Amino acid sequence: MDHTFQVDLRGVVDLLSHHLYGSPRVYVRELLQNAVDAITARRANEPDAPALVRIEPPDITGDGTLRVHDTGIGLTEAQVHELLATIGRSSKRDELGFSRHEFLGQFGIGLLSCFLVADEIQVLTRHGDHPTVRWTGYADGRYAVTVAPPEAARAEPGTTVTLVPRRDADQWFSTPTVTDLARLFGALLPVTVRVGDVVTTTGEPPWPTTAGAPVDRAALIRYAREMLGVDPFDVVPLTVPEAGLTGVAFILPTPVNPAARAGHRVYLKRMLLTEHADGLLPDWAFFAHCVVDATELRPTASREALYEDTLLTSTREALGDQVRGWLVRLARHDPHRLAEFLQVHHLGVKALALHDDEMLRLVDRWWPMDTNVGTLTLAEFRERYGVLRYAASLDEFRQLAAVAAAQDLAVVNAGYTYDTELIERLPVVDRSVLIERLEPSDLTTRFDGLDPQVELALRPFLTAAQRAVERSGCEVVIRAYDPVSLPALYLVSRSAAFNDQLAASRDRADELWGGVLDALAATAPPDRPQLVLNHRNPLVRRVTMLADPELVGLAVEALYGQALLLGHHPIRAADAALLNDSFLGLLGRAVPGRE
Repeated sequence: MDHTFQVDLRGVVDLLSHHLYGSPRVYVRELLQNAVDAITARRANEPDAPALVRIEPPDITGDGTLRVHDTGIGLTEAQVHELLATIGRSSKRDELGFSRHEFLGQFGIGLLSCFLVADEIQVLTRHGDHPTVRWTGYADGRYAVTVAPPEAARAEPGTTVTLVPRRDADQWFSTPTVTDLARLFGALLPVTVRVGDVVTTTGEPPWPTTAGAPVDRAALIRYAREMLGVDPFDVVPLTVPEAGLTGVAFILPTPVNPAARAGHRVYLKRMLLTEHADGLLPDWAFFAHCVVDATELRPTASREALYEDTLLTSTREALGDQVRGWLVRLARHDPHRLAEFLQVHHLGVKALALHDDEMLRLVDRWWPMDTNVGTLTLAEFRERYGVLRYAASLDEFRQLAAVAAAQDLAVVNAGYTYDTELIERLPVVDRSVLIERLEPSDLTTRFDGLDPQVELALRPFLTAAQRAVERSGCEVVIRAYDPVSLPALYLVSRSAAFNDQLAASRDRADELWGGVLDALAATAPPDRPQLVLNHRNPLVRRVTMLADPELVGLAVEALYGQALLLGHHPIRAADAALLNDSFLGLLGRAVPGRE
C-alpha cells in the first residue's frame, strides 16, 4: 500500500523563509522580482502597458503595513491557487506561462521570503477582466482565497502585495531602509520603481550592453567611486555572449591579498544577485573587481550566489582571457603604464605566468628583478650575461651575491614568490634560454687554490681550526678569493642543508618519528657545510701564523660566527654557545690581568 508524505507546511515555510536566505533584506528583492515578472508577462501581450512598481512603506500607508503595487498581468483565482498555494510543483507554472526564460524567477515562490519580516501577507490581484482576488497567507502555513469586495477591488490589472510586519522586524520597514534596498537590488531594472516619491531605478547600466559599443570611461570611473568606493587603475569592458553577460572589470589601484577571494557584483537580468559573488574570475585575477549583468547564468536556490556548472566554468575562462588580453595590450602599447600596474599587482601576473606562456613572456620582458649587478628584467639579464644563473632562495642570494660578483658571476635573486618557478619554466617556452641554479658549493670551484708549499705549511693550523668548530658539523678549508675584505664564507650545499634540517627535526621528534628520521639520515649523502677561510685577507693570514692553539681556536670560532651572520644563516643553540665562548675568550685575552 502506497502512502503520501505528510508535510508540515509551517515547517516548510520556516525552512524556506528563515534558512534559505542569508538576510531578511532579500524580501524587497523578491517583491521586486515578482512585480517585474508580472509586468514582463503583461507587456508580452500588451507592449504599451505601463511598467511601474510603487512601494509604500508603513509611514506612507499610515496603517503600519507595507504595500507594493505593480502594473503587471495579475492572476485569476485559479492561478492564485496554483502559484501561491503550491510548493515544489512546477508543471502548472509552465502551463500558465510563469517560468519563461525572460522572467527573473519562479513567480510566487519568492513571497515565502517575506515571512522573514512579516506574520501575514495579503495579495490583491486582478487579471484582465477577471474579478479581483484576495489571497491571505500566514506564517503558520494557513492561507485563504476570496473574491475581493467591490471597495477593495483593483481598477486596473496588476497586483498589490501587503505585508503586516513582525514585531521584531520594524527596522526593515522604515522608508530610508526600504528606499536603500530598492535602489540596491533594483537600480538597473528596466521598469520604474518608486518608493514614495523617490525613483530608485537609474535605467541602463553604465557599461556597454552591446558588442562594439563605445566605452564611457569617465562614467565607469564615477560608478566605481560611488558603488565600490575605489578610484580604479583601469577599466576593462567584459562580454560573454553565450552567458548573455556584459559588464566591466575594475582593476584595483592598491595591492590586495592574493589568497583573498574577490567578491564581484553580479546582476541577473538587471536584478542584483549578490555583491560578493565568488568564482566569477580565475583565482589569479584577484586584482580585478567585476560588475556584470547576465541572462543565462543560473542562481542558487536562494538567489544569493551563482550556481557552479559548465556555463559558469566557461564564462570564468572567457573573462580571464579578456583580463589577460588587457595586460597584453598594455605591454604592447603602454609599457610605462604596465610598469605602474606591475608595481602594484605583480603577484597576480606572476601567478598567471606559471601556466600562461603569453604572461610568462610579459614577465620575462617587463618585470624588474633583484640581481647582484642591479635591478634587471630577465630578458635584459640574458642579453648581458647569456646564462641565467639564479639563487633559489633569499638566504642563498644573500650568501652568494657579493662573493659571486667578485668572481664575475651575475646572479638573479629568485627567492621571491613564484620567481624560481618562472625562471625554470622559461626554457619550456623558449628552448634557447639557458638557466643554471647557482649552488653555494659551486663558488668553491672558482676560488684559487694555494701553493702546495703554503698549503703544506697550513696543515697544523687547519687541524686546530677543524677541532675548534667540529661540534658545529662543518668542514674548514682555506682558499684565495675576492673580495679581499671578506675573511670567511660559510657555504651550505642543498644536500648539507637537508642534513641539517634532518638533524634538527630528529632532535624534536618522538621515538617513532625519530626512528624514521634516523633511517633517512642513514641514506642521506655525507655532505657537510664548509667554512671557507680567505687566504687573501690580512686578518686570516695573521690568524694562520698564531702559535697559541687556544687563541687559534677562539679566532676560528669568531670567524665562523661572523660568516654565519654575514650569510644570514640561522643560528642554532650550539652556534650561539660557540659565539658566546669565542667572544668572551677573545675579550679575556684582550684584557689580561687578575681580579
